[in-house]
Amino acid sequence: MPVAVIVLGLLSAVSWGLADFGGGFASRRAPVAGVLLSTQLIGAVMSTGIAIALGEALPSTSDVGWALASSAFGGVGLACLYIGLARGRMGVVAPVTGVLVAAIPAVAGILLEGTLPTPVLIGIALAISSVLVVSRVGGGDDGRPSGLPWGIAAGFTLGVVTLTLSRMTPGLVYGPLTIMRIGEAVLVGAFIAVRRPPWRLSGRLWPALLGIGAFDMLGTGFYIAATQSGPLAIAGVLSALYPVTTVVLAVLILRERLARWHVLGIGIAIVAIVLITTGSMG
Repeated sequence: MPVAVIVLGLLSAVSWGLADFGGGFASRRAPVAGVLLSTQLIGAVMSTGIAIALGEALPSTSDVGWALASSAFGGVGLACLYIGLARGRMGVVAPVTGVLVAAIPAVAGILLEGTLPTPVLIGIALAISSVLVVSRVGGGDDGRPSGLPWGIAAGFTLGVVTLTLSRMTPGLVYGPLTIMRIGEAVLVGAFIAVRRPPWRLSGRLWPALLGIGAFDMLGTGFYIAATQSGPLAIAGVLSALYPVTTVVLAVLILRERLARWHVLGIGIAIVAIVLITTGSMG
C-alpha cells in the first residue's frame, strides 16, 4: 500500500487543524460570515494559481459536478456546524460532527474497496475514537439544548463532502478545488445578501485570513490527493484527525489547559497512526 496516502492524509489533518484554529481565533474578533467569505475567496485564488503552475488539465463535466456537489454539502455542513455550536452544547455538537466526518469515509471505503489488514482496521477504529475523545468539551447544565440534530446534520453533510471529493479524476486536485471554493463563496455571499448579517472585516485581520484560507485550501488539496493515492478509508480517517491539531495549537499558543481527555485522545491518535502505518506496510 502506498505510503503517500498516509503522509497526505496526515498533512491534510495538520492543515485543516491549523485552518480551524485560525478560523476560530479570527471569529472571536470578526463576524463569522465575513471570515468564511474571505477565506473561501482566498482559497479559490490560491488554488487557481497552483492549478495553472502545475499545468493541470481542465476539469471534466463530471469533475465540475462533483466539485459543485462538494461546495453545496460543504456550505450546508459549515452552516449547521456553526449554528449547532452557537445554539447548542459544544460538548455534544463537536464530537458528533467529528466522529461522523471520520466514520463516513472509513465505512464507505471498506464497503466500496474491500476490507483492509486487521491492524489497519483496528487503527481506523482507534482513530475515530480519538476524534470523539479529543473533541470532548466540558459543558455543564447551562439550560442550552444539546444541539444533537445540528451535530448530526453537520457531520453527515461534511462526511458526504469527503466522499464527493474522492470522486475527482486522478491527477486533478486544484482545478476542482477552485470550483468548490467559488461555489462555497457564492453560497456564503447569497446568505449575506438575504439575511444581512454583519460581515465587514478590519484590514488588520487580512494577514491571518490569508493564512486561514491557504491552510484550508491545502488541507482539502492534500485530502483529494490522498484519496487518489490509496484506500479511501485510510485517507478519510487520517485527515479527520484535524481536531488533534487544533487542540495542540490551543494548548501551545492560547495556553489552554490540557485536560485528561485531550491527553488520552492524542495518545489514542498516535497509537492509531502507528497501527495504520505499520499495518499498511505489512
